[in-house]
Amino acid sequence: MGNSLPIGVFDSGVGGLTVAKEIMSQLPNEKIIYFGDTARVPYGNKSRETVTAYSRQIVKFLLSKRVKAIVIACNTASAFALETIRHEIPVPIIGVVKPGAKTASIATRNGRIGVIGTEGTVNSGIYSEFLHEISPEIKVFGQACPLFVPLVEEGWADDLITEEIARRYLSGLLDKDIDTVVLGCTHYPLLKRVIGKVVGESVVLVNPAYESARELKRVLGEEELLNEEKEVPHHIFYVSDGAEKFREFANSILPCEIIETKDVNVKTF
Repeated sequence: MGNSLPIGVFDSGVGGLTVAKEIMSQLPNEKIIYFGDTARVPYGNKSRETVTAYSRQIVKFLLSKRVKAIVIACNTASAFALETIRHEIPVPIIGVVKPGAKTASIATRNGRIGVIGTEGTVNSGIYSEFLHEISPEIKVFGQACPLFVPLVEEGWADDLITEEIARRYLSGLLDKDIDTVVLGCTHYPLLKRVIGKVVGESVVLVNPAYESARELKRVLGEEELLNEEKEVPHHIFYVSDGAEKFREFANSILPCEIIETKDVNVKTF
């Protein structure tokens, strides 16, 4: 019975849909209950204490929906809240940082890795910490890109202004002779074409959303929680504000039509 329970996924907004998309692709039997904290986005400029408090509320909400595992589909929340919450809940929980860091360590050829993300993620040093655990010789260069999230949320991923802003943000990293860039915010895969154009084909882009879905599959397998049922899964999406706008955006990037999207006040949890 537990194997057929849904997976909880949450993010500060729409960025975590990139993780949901990868889960749908790699784990097609699994049901997803997604929460986007659209009323309080972005998390990247908020304190560790605030992000942890928000994350606790959302996790309590997801647990009320009887999820069998939780994915923190937000780099900032993964950096600030994951280790604290891991010890407070009865189900497996994973973040997006460690899977992305592991893949970047494998992908780099010269040991010089750029990490782009929100101010919270970059300033936390969490990617540097994980990468140096893997290999102390790796050099990590961080660059906060705070305008990327609102550009994605506004639907301007392919706008010329987005490319110009990307060039300004990434020019300093390219001067460091990096050969790998971690897309350290779940919104950023939606800017992959623009970022790839700016950094060039010789630089590998690591998408933690893809790697996190792989890690989830591994964890569910170890815990014997994989859903073997072949029925088409029913996904449910919740947000803290703007359900209709969120549903329209979700339907533009997900492989299935999202019919059920609801507003919910997680502050009560």
